[in-house]
Amino acid sequence: MVKVSIMRMLMGFAATAMLLQLAAAVDHSVGSSGGWDLSVDYDSWASSQTFSVGDNLVFSYDSSHDVLEVTKPNYDSCGTQSPISTSVNSPTRIPLTAEGSRYFICGRGSHCSQGMKVQINVVAGASGPPSPTPPTDGPSSNPSPPPPTTSISSPPPPTPSSAINLKTTGSKLAFGLLALAQILL
Repeated sequence: MVKVSIMRMLMGFAATAMLLQLAAAVDHSVGSSGGWDLSVDYDSWASSQTFSVGDNLVFSYDSSHDVLEVTKPNYDSCGTQSPISTSVNSPTRIPLTAEGSRYFICGRGSHCSQGMKVQINVVAGASGPPSPTPPTDGPSSNPSPPPPTTSISSPPPPTPSSAINLKTTGSKLAFGLLALAQILL
């Protein structure tokens, strides 16, 4: 009886830790430690990240750069006319409030054409409702859940922020508590 009570308590703590993890927004430091400058491969950096609704982009740069949010045609051509927004004060924090693609360039000199541009693809936030998945072979009374999308072989690089630390800590705590509950059984 005591083991069952302890297990229930540990399961409750694990569930709380997981919920805490889901609710935390992530600050993505654009370019990681390289920041917003000419030395970073932003295509590689962006492809190693998962950007969710509720997260933030944080651009850190010196006075020789700026951050312009632009349309797709201006991103493709490095056009600086009619930007959606312009920021010149570092650090620039940009909230990701909706799903879809967003485009950012440096508008100074030829920086954009030298690779100082990034496309961000924002997905639904983890705390939002799940998207319905239509069955592929007709209706089913027991639809199977979609496969997990996490990659064990290549985790994304660490992002310095309290939110990501909260997510990591919540995940470790949850899995540690679940492992302890299994041992006690």
